[in-house]
Amino acid sequence: MGDVFAHILDQSEPIGQILAAYRNGRLPHGVIFAGPAGVGKGTVATALAKLFLCDDGKDVYAMGLIDAGTHPDFHLITKELIRLTSKTSKATTLSIDVVRDHLVAPAMKKSVTGKGKVFVVEEADLMQAAAQNSILKTLEEPAGRSLIILLTPKPDDLLPTIRSRTQIFRFGQLSDKTVFAQLKLRGHDPKTAESATRLADGSLGVALRWIEDGVVAQAEDLASHVNGLLMGRPTADLADWLKSASDAYAVRQIEKDELTSKDNATRTGIIVYLDLLARQFRKALRETDDDQLLERLCEAIDAVYRAQSYLESNVNISLALQQLGSALERLFSVSIVSR
Repeated sequence: MGDVFAHILDQSEPIGQILAAYRNGRLPHGVIFAGPAGVGKGTVATALAKLFLCDDGKDVYAMGLIDAGTHPDFHLITKELIRLTSKTSKATTLSIDVVRDHLVAPAMKKSVTGKGKVFVVEEADLMQAAAQNSILKTLEEPAGRSLIILLTPKPDDLLPTIRSRTQIFRFGQLSDKTVFAQLKLRGHDPKTAESATRLADGSLGVALRWIEDGVVAQAEDLASHVNGLLMGRPTADLADWLKSASDAYAVRQIEKDELTSKDNATRTGIIVYLDLLARQFRKALRETDDDQLLERLCEAIDAVYRAQSYLESNVNISLALQQLGSALERLFSVSIVSR
């Protein structure tokens, strides 16, 4: 029964808990897989679906359908499904329309195979409040044998009424050894794999995505900006650098998906590079014993997180960067704001 999980690394604790609940018939209709992005939550969800829908992982043909995304009772719900019900190309939240059409409605229907139904909701924390409320009855009284798996790095962003009706399984970071080995297995050269591993904080998904999106290649350049800030030397305008790097990031996203909104992709790119900036500050934090610098670095990290929060809340990009620039200028006497 546990063979479907055999290929999953560094998540033995949540897998053991999930298997125990399943074997004992105590797995609830709704579960939350909580943990950082890119550590295997989705992979474990797919493996659990194979237990649930494929005779405890014995029906090879049915498992192949799940892997191919064509199993009639396996439903993957993502924010991008909005494009099927709306003309918009923007996919920033999980709308009530998506959740109703792809979860609530099919959950009320009979299983096609007679084995039950599994719904996996990616980035469940992005569900609008109305969307979350719309699944409460389904969680409470599912029609037939059903399993709803909510994947999220931010379980506290889900409504208390959702959390009270589900069981939470918590996933941790992968080891650097695992991330590095998996990157090499996928054909990445040792230098790139080492750099990506160092930046990814135990997330194979982040490492792979950042290599593909050119973020890892930009890390050394960003590090030079950070070193300049810490040494009090004037550096090239970091706001311009962020804009240039995020524009390149947006181009890559549009090349992968022509329906991607350039504005959203650029905003996401800046958020990604701000995340990288915060990691550079945390690295400097670990390497110094200067009390004054420690305090300034902590304030700088807070300023970066505030800027990310503003951008995620759709605050004007220039305004968010101006506020970040003012904070870093005050801390390090170097402006990062375009003039």
